[in-house]
Amino acid sequence: MVCHRPGERSRVIYRPHHYRCREGERAVFTLNEYKSMPRGAQQQLPGGKIVLVWANLGIHHSAAMRAFIDAHADWLQTAA
Repeated sequence: MVCHRPGERSRVIYRPHHYRCREGERAVFTLNEYKSMPRGAQQQLPGGKIVLVWANLGIHHSAAMRAFIDAHADWLQTAA
């Protein structure tokens, strides 16, 4: 996640995903891991809104992610 705030240096905020090749384990981020990224950015960069610009990945546009974004509309929104 790349974060920009006017007048300041840009920052990279990341969350590693540890894939251990176990049976039934997802090789990609889970919904909870996707939710933790904007939460982490909000904690590291308090006092402003976060605008997410997602790729066209299905989980980014899922009903569960939309509900999460709507529940945190005071500090989180998506780009149209």
